[in-house]
Amino acid sequence: MRKLRNDELERIDVDGYKLAGKSPIIIVLDNIRSLNNIGSVFRTADAFLIEKIYLCGITATPPHKDIHKTALGATDSVDWEHVADTVALVDKLKKDDCHIISVEQAEKATQLNEYVPDKDKKQVLIFGNEVKGVSQSVVSASNEVLEIPQFGTKHSLNISVSVGVVVWDCWSKLNA
Repeated sequence: MRKLRNDELERIDVDGYKLAGKSPIIIVLDNIRSLNNIGSVFRTADAFLIEKIYLCGITATPPHKDIHKTALGATDSVDWEHVADTVALVDKLKKDDCHIISVEQAEKATQLNEYVPDKDKKQVLIFGNEVKGVSQSVVSASNEVLEIPQFGTKHSLNISVSVGVVVWDCWSKLNA
């Protein structure tokens, strides 16, 4: 086997991304501190044609060199918006008939491997602060909570890893 060169991957450019049909997935970042995590989320969002990223609360916004370092230009392709209040955003998206999902460890959470997305609704995936997680007020306003099953000694994954795992799982189920 031979590794493919970038020019052999047949990827779309930024203009092509803007015109492409998007996955019915929206990502919400609830008070993310790390600029590198934010950039990584942009890059993952680009990979799966995510419709939009909402950057909420203290979550930094592009342009910023540390976001750019991990986003590798995805801040130019993926639509994004800063919203001060995550709960207000959740309320707005609920009115737009979106399915609101906090990714968190909570009572009665659905295990990710058991989750079946509703193909008739946009899936809004909310990821929380690196230390405190998704705020309780946002969890309470959500339609559902998803938990990534874990079996080791640690109780959480890095947010950028969580985004990759959950987005891939949701995208693959929606496109099955």
